[in-house]
This record gives sequence, C-alpha cells and structure tokens, in this order.
Amino acid sequence: MRPVDLAREHGLSTQAVRNYEDAGILPPAERSAHGYRRYGPRHAAALRTFLALVPAHGHATATAVMRALNAGELAEALRLIDGSHEQLAVDRRTLDEVEAAVGHLVEADPGGAAETFIGPLARRLGVRAATLRAWERAGLVVPARDRRTGYRVYAPADVRDVLLAHQLRRGGYGLEQIARVLERVRAAGGTEPLRAALEGRRERVTARGRAMLAAAAAVDGYLRRHPG
Repeated sequence: MRPVDLAREHGLSTQAVRNYEDAGILPPAERSAHGYRRYGPRHAAALRTFLALVPAHGHATATAVMRALNAGELAEALRLIDGSHEQLAVDRRTLDEVEAAVGHLVEADPGGAAETFIGPLARRLGVRAATLRAWERAGLVVPARDRRTGYRVYAPADVRDVLLAHQLRRGGYGLEQIARVLERVRAAGGTEPLRAALEGRRERVTARGRAMLAAAAAVDGYLRRHPG
C-alpha cells in the first residue's frame, strides 16, 4: 500500500501519513528497491487506532500512546491512558461541584447595586467585616481601594460575588470550592450564562467519555491483531 492509498482512506494528505510515521505513530514502513514507502495492514490499523485516540485523549497523548504500543511498551501506553481517564474523572467531579453550587445561587443583579464599603456590606449580610476581609485574603473577592482614604470599595460586581459567596458558605461550601464557582461566574458574565456554559461543558465531557470507550475498543483491537 502506498502512502497516498493510506492517506486517501482517511481524508489525509500523503505528507501527514509520512509525518505520522516519522513521529512513531505508525510502525516503520518497508522500503522498495527505489526507497519508496510501503505500508501494510498493521500501518492501516495503527492509523485507525491513532485517529480514535485523538478525540479521546488529545493529540499529544495519542501520539505517546501509539509510540509506546509500537515499541512494545504496553505498560507505558496503559499508564498514559489511565492518566487521561483520571483527568476526565477530575473534570467531571469539578463540573458536578460547580453545577450543584450554581443550583443554590440566587442571582444578584450588579446593575441594580451601587458601590459600597465593607461595613454596610457586612451589615447587609449579617456577618462581621472580618469575614469579608478573610474572603479577600482567600482571593474570593478583592475590592478596589479608595485612593484618598484607602477604604475598600466594593463595585456592583464585587457585591454580587460577595452575595454568591455568602450563599455558598451557608450551603456548606468550602472557600476553594467557592473560588472555583466565582471564577466561572466571572468568566461567563453571571450565573445564567454560566448555566449555559456548564451545559455545553457537560456535553463535551460526555462526548469525551464516549470517545474514550471507542478508543479503548480500537486499542484492544490493535493489540489483538498485532500483539508484538
């Protein structure tokens, strides 16, 4: 099989196939008397396996897995695959955590609030000012300072974040959990956009999980057909 034949089957360029061989994704090709590459069933199987691994584990990990498999280093290939599964589990737990937290939130409209200082804000929440200072040290909400007096000035977005943090603390969430939620709220521009972003993230996590199942089947098939 010529490089162009292998490339055409998967909609790739001939150069891409050559690059994959050079990267160790494909086993070394046989060479004709004139030095032309010749590929066989194992090369086709390796390419199919790699293309199944990429959406599941990413290009870099997929490349490393194929290099390990082609070198007969099964333990290393499995270690790399395990690492991706562990990361997916972390991503899923974080997503669950943020979704659960957002479910407890009541959106505070920063557009309807004015700037305020630490005392009035603490009284509004029924907490001590020391609590807000502790949240600031934890990086949850970092208000600006009045240039003249040095007092903390909470902008409307800061007030929103303080209200969200307060609700989450009342719900039993730790400071690190709250920090992750607030980070995503700020990035999304509020909790409602965050909900939509989380739904999209959930879909991507699920799709990656499905891709990992397909990749596992592809790797297993490759090992069964070409164990050595």
